[in-house]
Amino acid sequence: MFNPQMELISMVLRASAAELAAAPASEDAWTRARLALETTRAQEPELARLIDARDAEALRAVIAGWDSGKRLLPTQDREVLQRALKAFRKSLKVTRLAAESSISGGPMSSGRHSEILGIRPPERYPRSVWDQLAREGRLIAGRHGLYELPPE
Repeated sequence: MFNPQMELISMVLRASAAELAAAPASEDAWTRARLALETTRAQEPELARLIDARDAEALRAVIAGWDSGKRLLPTQDREVLQRALKAFRKSLKVTRLAAESSISGGPMSSGRHSEILGIRPPERYPRSVWDQLAREGRLIAGRHGLYELPPE
């Protein structure tokens, strides 16, 4: 079941477009796309029109625009990505503070700064959200599911 607070509409539409490319008469793909867009129909009238018209070619063109960066992602997706990045930063900060507090050695020492650069992102957001942030350059994907902030 699609959760608009945590998942990206663009990923559901990509999956629907891929399914439509393989089976153009797929009713399930259009139903999933329509249900995913249900909560943001008023904010995304162009997408709603394409889905209602069942225009697979225009949907693929919109997705290509997202991939190339020539079109903005849907408003709901941008909000989810912003919330996820904020959660990531907060998690990283807490992880670093926890590491610094255990490194210090004693109450009178100056302590050391944590050398933690990357963490596993919060699990409440799906992997597709973190991958999208990495594609946009707002995070750097590392090995074993770790992500880090890009250098400032």
